Amino acid sequence: MKKILIAVCGCLVLSSCTWVKVTPNGESVRLVQSARAVEPCKRIGKVNTKVVSEVVFNRDPEKVASELADLARNEAALMRGDTIVPASEIIDGRRSFDVYQCFPARMQ
Repeated sequence: MKKILIAVCGCLVLSSCTWVKVTPNGESVRLVQSARAVEPCKRIGKVNTKVVSEVVFNRDPEKVASELADLARNEAALMRGDTIVPASEIIDGRRSFDVYQCFPARMQ
């Protein structure tokens, strides 16, 4: 019984941790929720992200969404993008984001 309690407590602690860190370049990428905000921007691609959404039980949906966005910000920076917009809903810990370049002068 004691081992089960320790395992459950360990899972609770681990599920509350943030595993994805935004890189210095990723910090300059903004997340916007509306495609309308990027109408004047140049679409440069799409990124697909995935995190673990279930560890014995479902993880906090907000944490999952935040980690997916952080991964997308990191990838967008590698593509020289500066803005991401969610392109899909979160399903099984996966989400796609469209990547845009809205401020070309910032990326040089």
